[in-house]
Amino acid sequence: MISKILTLGVAVLAVPYFTIAQPADVGALRKKALELITPIPDRMPGAEKDTHHQTALGKRLFFEKRLSMNGSQSCNSCHLIDNGRGGVDNQPTSPGAFGKRGGRNSPTVLNAGFQIAQFWDGRAESLEAQAKGPILNPIEMAMPNPAEALARLKADEVYVRDFKTAFPSDADPVTYDNLARAIAAFERTLITRDRFDDFLKGGDQALSEQERKGLHEFLTVGCTTCHNGPLIGGNAFKRLGILNPSPNLTDKGRIEVTKDEADEFVFKVPSLRNIALTGPYFHDGQHSQLAETVRDMAWLQLGQKLSSEQVSLIVAFLNSLSDKGRKVPQASVTGGTSGGMP
Repeated sequence: MISKILTLGVAVLAVPYFTIAQPADVGALRKKALELITPIPDRMPGAEKDTHHQTALGKRLFFEKRLSMNGSQSCNSCHLIDNGRGGVDNQPTSPGAFGKRGGRNSPTVLNAGFQIAQFWDGRAESLEAQAKGPILNPIEMAMPNPAEALARLKADEVYVRDFKTAFPSDADPVTYDNLARAIAAFERTLITRDRFDDFLKGGDQALSEQERKGLHEFLTVGCTTCHNGPLIGGNAFKRLGILNPSPNLTDKGRIEVTKDEADEFVFKVPSLRNIALTGPYFHDGQHSQLAETVRDMAWLQLGQKLSSEQVSLIVAFLNSLSDKGRKVPQASVTGGTSGGMP
């Protein structure tokens, strides 16, 4: 999955700076935004088939540490959703059951079911397929096989009962497929609501003046070339480093999945919903601050050196995309832009 911000796959001529333009009236700004971005739907695809019992079971499994080899990790360990967190652990890469870290930044599970695929490289086509992976990954939860995971669940009478209630037509309901189905059913409930959608739905005062100016910059600069649709991303695969090369040439991206040379350094365009909650950024988690990420991605993908004012305005807009009531990690949205691109 690609860098978490402004991964724009369009070739344009490099110029020193954009000129800050003033946004049109609020109604015109909303109309322009709606041409490319729509509010998040009320229901994820597939949720109509989920039952209350399946989502309840899935929630318990999402927090179940017995699904890791040494009982130290759950899905929530890397994708924290409790205590107002943004569905991530806010670390560059996440430690697994035995302390070894994975090679890519853990993406948020919030709104994940709306995306085109799962993981940075899109190797899982569905939430169900994704849920099966980390449990058996030797670096992550490190279970040796599905049978061991199921044996632990079957040793718990409550789990046996709850699986039967959730999947009443199955002769043996405690299966690895049903485990994944339940977790996916729960994840399909993780839909966020933010002030930007309030604005799109007609709330003129939902965004501050600075945030509206930031939205205008976001639309004018060209960020929506890739970051569009309900999630403002998450719906396409693009190469990282369109006009200027990425500093990380070790991770080859989607080519490892497709074996197609055209997919070298290609990743999934990240959703910008909740982006202020989910730092650090890029697939390798090497950018700790949102401002430097905006600046560097404009350089990598557009060949543009944005001014400090443009960056500040775009970051202000991006902060309006956070789920109401969730916490913004201060380190990911403040500070300078040192250590980035020219």
